[in-house]
Amino acid sequence: MLDTQTVMRSKARPGADVVEAVRVVSARELPSLVNQIDVEGYYPESVMREYGRLGAYAHHLPGATDNVDLLTSINAMAAAGEHCLSTSFCMWCQDALGWYIFASDNKALKIGVGAKVADGEILGGTALSNPMKALFGIEPMRLKGKAVEGGYVVKGLLPYVSNLGADHYFGGIFEVEDGAAKRNVMAIIPCASEGLTLAENTRFTALDGTRTFCVQMRDVFVPESLVIADPAETYVKRIRAGFVLLQAGMAFGLIRDCIRLIEQTKGPLGHVNKYLEIQPEQLSEQLAGMEAAVAKLCATPFETDVGYWRAVLEARLAAGEASVAAAHAAMLHCGARGYVANAPAQRRLREAYFVAIVTPATKQLRKMLADMAH
Repeated sequence: MLDTQTVMRSKARPGADVVEAVRVVSARELPSLVNQIDVEGYYPESVMREYGRLGAYAHHLPGATDNVDLLTSINAMAAAGEHCLSTSFCMWCQDALGWYIFASDNKALKIGVGAKVADGEILGGTALSNPMKALFGIEPMRLKGKAVEGGYVVKGLLPYVSNLGADHYFGGIFEVEDGAAKRNVMAIIPCASEGLTLAENTRFTALDGTRTFCVQMRDVFVPESLVIADPAETYVKRIRAGFVLLQAGMAFGLIRDCIRLIEQTKGPLGHVNKYLEIQPEQLSEQLAGMEAAVAKLCATPFETDVGYWRAVLEARLAAGEASVAAAHAAMLHCGARGYVANAPAQRRLREAYFVAIVTPATKQLRKMLADMAH
């Protein structure tokens, strides 16, 4: 247990207490920040670190056994997502970074960087958008590595990596040529590495407060001490279900708030809104079904059966599509009052599309499911 003892202090609080604490902090901090996050791209770093101190990033981490609690992390993410999807997404990035480290066999990394990720002392992102597409034949691997004494030298460019900063870390996969063969290596990479630069490359329709950068790596040295999988293929299969399931927290929080927005219109607009096709009761029933399905899948995130993986992909697809449908319904129920600048309904609609396009996006999920059918 030595490799995870430093994390146990964060996991000591029961999951329900962690979620409630995150809910209290979110309700206190995020309502006054959400428009600044959305319009100005403000990154709520102090809130992110507070979540870590509460234990929000620790319950899902594998320890001496494979018994993990993904649901606490998902529910904590959802509690923040009821107010702001940018913050919820950053929590997922943080959760994914810890998931990578603690699912590996690199004990020193767990004790050092990993423990600080779990506590929110170190923040960071995932950088697996490109590899997740590359491994399923959608695009080429963007990072290339070369073996050198003590590690690898890596070069390449990743256009969108979130939850980053000068002192942050991210998990990346790079392709290494080994004679005539090629293999993929996964490592944890500090943003402070020599030869690594972060550049703001564009503004987004939503989610601008997520510290999303273009990462340029020019002969960056990645030491063996930061490698978590070499080769990475078997390891990626081990972590992929958790990576995908944790994203449910974003969808659940957003959908809950869309239901709330619709319920708020019942008094002034209920007499006409009753003619709209989607009603809050339907959304609540759909959300309960998705939550139950995800909870069941979260019980065995390291399951290797292909049927299990298919169910994970189907659950993720449902979450993305339900997010867009719920936000669309909220917009129609709110009408003109939801269409003005800074109105929650129009922000939720913009945010919802992110749930459907972030990797694995709706189109990738449909491709993967179609490929599995053959």
